[in-house]
Amino acid sequence: MAANGSARGNSLFKDDELSGISGVLKGEDFVEVTCGSTSRKHGDAIGRLKIFESGVLEVKCECIQGCEEGTMTPSEFEKHARHEEVQRRWKTNIWVMLKGRKVALLNTSLLKYYNRAEKASGSYKGRRARPFHRDELIPCVICKKKRRFRLHNKEEMRLIIAIANKNWKCSDFPIGNLSCDDDEERGSRKVLRGCPRAPLCKGCTSCVCFGCHLCRFEDCNCRTCVDFLTNL
Repeated sequence: MAANGSARGNSLFKDDELSGISGVLKGEDFVEVTCGSTSRKHGDAIGRLKIFESGVLEVKCECIQGCEEGTMTPSEFEKHARHEEVQRRWKTNIWVMLKGRKVALLNTSLLKYYNRAEKASGSYKGRRARPFHRDELIPCVICKKKRRFRLHNKEEMRLIIAIANKNWKCSDFPIGNLSCDDDEERGSRKVLRGCPRAPLCKGCTSCVCFGCHLCRFEDCNCRTCVDFLTNL
């Protein structure tokens, strides 16, 4: 088990919470572990689950060498790995190796930050809640390839505000290493926008903002944020 990383990365989980889990890697602001999902027809698909303190979960698929899916949400990884068997129960269907056996994410401590963020965003209130906004695709000014930004929390919302400009390029991508040489998403993937109501959503009250607290920031002095928070 790797134990490299900063003090912040080391403090995300206690030693006993990670004890026995395979493939642990501690970074500056994240913890990464080996994960997988099993299909009765296709067998095990292996990936790397990255956990951020903000509650963001990312899975980099390693089902085959050179897999083009790249970084996905856990739900997307479940669908990719299980194919026609997907049941939209990624917390149960995605597992980690704990002391040599497969244990569902739901039965580990790895979801503690995700569950906090989920409650803080109001997603426990039901379908009318808007825990996040749909994914956005932004083109690079150099290669013209469109890159995906997932807007599931305030941190990610800040990212798109910071880089949504006419001069944005692949090398400015804030998470991981991205270059113009990397392949663009397939067209069939681009139409999936991460809406909790419908994968092919073109804009609805579940994923498009009409003025909500998620888009406003307490430490921002712009007139829109100040007025919104004052009236709130």
